[in-house]
Amino acid sequence: MRDVPIDGDMIRLGQFLKLADLIDTGGEGKVLIASGDVSVNGEVDTRRGRQLHPGDVVEVFGKQARVAST
Repeated sequence: MRDVPIDGDMIRLGQFLKLADLIDTGGEGKVLIASGDVSVNGEVDTRRGRQLHPGDVVEVFGKQARVAST
């Protein structure tokens, strides 16, 4: 798992997937989130706009990234 620093204290799930290089495009993220392939802190979340904060862990197909503050 790697830490991905964000500016500020919050980022939306769809934005974080792209920032963390867990997906290639925003459209891909939208589909993966809607189909239940993305989990946050071990629980599936289908809300692309979910707010993530430092310490949250996102997983897609076995790849994990943790939200970190700068």
